[in-house]
Amino acid sequence: MKIKTVIIITTLALTFSASNAQDKLSVSFDVILNGFVGDKMKASYENRILAQDAERLIEPFTVRDEHSCWQGEFWGKWFTSAVLAYRYIPTPELADKLKQAAYGLMETQTNDGYIGNYAPESRLKAWDIWGRKYCMLGLIAYYDITNDEKALESAAKEADFLIKELNDKNSKIVLMGNHRGMAASSVLEPICQLYVRTGNKKYLQFAEEIVSQWETDEGPQLISKADIPVSQRFPKPVDNWYGWEQGQKAYEMMSCYEGLLELFRITGKEEYKEAVEKTWQSIIDSEINIAGSGSAMEAWFSGREKQTIPIAHYQETCVTATWIKFNQQLLRLTGEAKYADEIERTFYNALLGAMKPDGSDWAKYTPLSGQRLEGSEQCGMGLNCCNASGPRGLFTIPQTAVMQSEDGAYINFYIDGTYHLISPENQKFAIVQNTNYPVSGKIDLNLVLEKDENMEIALRVPFWSTNYKILINGNTEYEAKNVLPGNYTKLKRKWKNNDKISIEFEMQGKIHRSGNTHEYVAITRGPIVLCRDERIGKPALEAILTPIINEKGIIDLVKEESSDPEVYMIFSAQFIPESYTEQGSQPIKVNLCDYASAGNSSYSFPFFKVWLPQLYNPRNQD
Repeated sequence: MKIKTVIIITTLALTFSASNAQDKLSVSFDVILNGFVGDKMKASYENRILAQDAERLIEPFTVRDEHSCWQGEFWGKWFTSAVLAYRYIPTPELADKLKQAAYGLMETQTNDGYIGNYAPESRLKAWDIWGRKYCMLGLIAYYDITNDEKALESAAKEADFLIKELNDKNSKIVLMGNHRGMAASSVLEPICQLYVRTGNKKYLQFAEEIVSQWETDEGPQLISKADIPVSQRFPKPVDNWYGWEQGQKAYEMMSCYEGLLELFRITGKEEYKEAVEKTWQSIIDSEINIAGSGSAMEAWFSGREKQTIPIAHYQETCVTATWIKFNQQLLRLTGEAKYADEIERTFYNALLGAMKPDGSDWAKYTPLSGQRLEGSEQCGMGLNCCNASGPRGLFTIPQTAVMQSEDGAYINFYIDGTYHLISPENQKFAIVQNTNYPVSGKIDLNLVLEKDENMEIALRVPFWSTNYKILINGNTEYEAKNVLPGNYTKLKRKWKNNDKISIEFEMQGKIHRSGNTHEYVAITRGPIVLCRDERIGKPALEAILTPIINEKGIIDLVKEESSDPEVYMIFSAQFIPESYTEQGSQPIKVNLCDYASAGNSSYSFPFFKVWLPQLYNPRNQD
């Protein structure tokens, strides 16, 4: 049964990639992850995905008495993450759970096609279309792994009813719901998916109509405003921060752009892709912080320059997970390393920092200083939006770590495990990674091939890497002078069974500075943000500490053993503490841990800090 399911998944994935705008990369078809990342996947699989009571998520669809809340999203968020988890580990237990959840939802569909939880008089309003979107995404995802036509037909009926209802009521989708119609019109994504799977042109026509409405005076103008920073596209809301006037809502905006990329794949219209790429760059330049996420009060706010200060409701996990998904879409489409760089940074820091150590829960917000506090339940559903969103980001990683191209394979992430792919000559082969990256920068790759083949193996050189070495079968082939950081080293040759590629990235402590009059410093090592945490040693977090930097401008880090199983990595470094004596203070050893572990505890809420304030000294000011 497992083999049959994998074959179906592979066939469908290849079929659905066919469009006028071809993706550069496609997912590997069978992946086994080990080590730290494998443990995180297993924890979420067992304690979040399988533990979810799916019947509770379906119950609101049987009542249909809602007027303002978003219960309708929870089934689809959990279900799409569960499908990703099933693609990774297709167990009979999860297969049964998915079938029961899919058929349970379909049983709530009305004769006219509606699957939702809103009362008739409130349909199309608030979060109604948003909830319908997630139902369609879930049903289409189920069709993709099972080829169950009933699921596709049900999603199509939901879409047909939405189109009819908008026409019958003469309603513009950009005036429905919240956030300048971005929540409602993000339904563009499943509408495009339906067109690709059915070929029914009414879905393409509806998709184009949505984008056309975006560009009206009443719409979010996601294409024409792509040159404008994402936090400055509309005036700040006056009355209701979360209402229709909010045009900076981060999660919903990125969801619309995910849909626009799907439409680009169908139409090949460059203006769609260009708008997405410009917006991505705006988010990078003005919003994404050192941990790889952003947003305050769930909206873009020019946050990159403000990240050293305490920020209200910072780094919503829905935003973090969607940022990963957004980058995955662009990576798949373009094959550009910068998108993999961003996924890696976000995954190891902001995303894993939001996940409880045992995988059972997700934080709603994750600050850069303070505590990781519990979020609240929403809509009487027993969870909140971020509990449902977190795994959607997490389970993209097995699909993205190693990907296929028409020329061979792309190694995007260095994660211990085995990756099965299809070669350019259509033979199955495997790449086995042996590594404890990012604890160290050493990675050994082993190729498993039935026959020799000419192809390209592309290795990502991370943006932070200033010194690296690549060996093939023990012979040095590439060094840092050959390929700049933030690109792929492409190894083209005839590969044989058991060929070995050895990679070593030099992992150095890097100092980041922010602010002039009020200066702060932060420290990274490879993709990992390092933090102070009150659990791992003195002095108190309030102490003012100046890092000692060597002649190369690097802070020397020493690996320390962690006695706490919930703290992944600890490094020590030398700092100068504040002193009032004439001769100053002697250096002291200070421990730092990885951001994902900082403040992340099953039994307490420890304080932690990323950005360390520095002493103001008038002698050093202009």
